Amino acid sequence: MAAAAAAAARGGSLSFKAFVVEDQPGIRAGLIDALSEISGVTTVGWAANERDALAWLREPANAWDIAIVDLVLEPGGGSGYGVLKALDQRGPTRKVVVLTATAEPAVRRQCESLGADGVFDKAMETDAMLDYCSKLARAAGGH
Repeated sequence: MAAAAAAAARGGSLSFKAFVVEDQPGIRAGLIDALSEISGVTTVGWAANERDALAWLREPANAWDIAIVDLVLEPGGGSGYGVLKALDQRGPTRKVVVLTATAEPAVRRQCESLGADGVFDKAMETDAMLDYCSKLARAAGGH
């Protein structure tokens, strides 16, 4: 981590920046912890609802490389589908993946049609999503 801090101090950055959209505190904390174990990945923020997620992700001053989005968010707080729709015009280097407990085939197709770069089932594919993040971080010049 010292090398990344030194690079950041020089104006460069070695980290691949993740933003998490998840309303369940335990799941969110576990995901952020798991991401911190991946060399080159830094979680730069999180939101529990669509409004807060979009406010952060759309802010030009906020740098991010991947948004990891749950579909079911806080009651009355919108949904991950809204986040996907709103980010459909993101830059080509920014990825958005869905990590949800409702990843049946119809949901996967809908997410992909809304621009998701990947859809992962929380119960069975969290490790695959973390591997995906690791590969992206390495390709982006992380470790």
